[in-house]
Amino acid sequence: MNLETRFEVDGDRAAVRDIVTAAFGQPDEADLVDQLRAGSEPCLMLVAELDGRIAGHICFSPVRVAGAEFGGLAPVAVAPDVQRRGVGSALIRAGLESCLDLGWPAVFLVGDPAYYSRFGFVLAAPLGFGYGEPYFDRHLQVVELREGALQGLAGRVLFSPAFGQTGTG
Repeated sequence: MNLETRFEVDGDRAAVRDIVTAAFGQPDEADLVDQLRAGSEPCLMLVAELDGRIAGHICFSPVRVAGAEFGGLAPVAVAPDVQRRGVGSALIRAGLESCLDLGWPAVFLVGDPAYYSRFGFVLAAPLGFGYGEPYFDRHLQVVELREGALQGLAGRVLFSPAFGQTGTG
């Protein structure tokens, strides 16, 4: 198995759309990726190539908390036929490393705590952060890429408008 991660290029977009749609079983997340690509600055998109073909994709876009900017991870997608082979993990690790280059000292996400804890993510609510909706608050997580990056901060995590986030937080 030859697995490599790299930055997405324009020629990858059709394959990325197909993978994201297949991974989630619907086009909503692929539409989200398109919206983030077009409307978030900066936006970090990586692909994973497995044995020479694009097999996964990850997106990071800016989030804001109390006037400070951090990264937001979503979505991550792996082609169904190669899931559970380390593709998603490789994308997450490579993406987190690249987030510091964009000046994001921490990354937030909404996802399964049991899965993302292996990458250092912890629940954000006990640290004083919220999404603004109870269901999502229970799944909001964060990882500091630079120690102390969140010190003295708390509040609502504001993702890109493309996420359709509501509430007043």
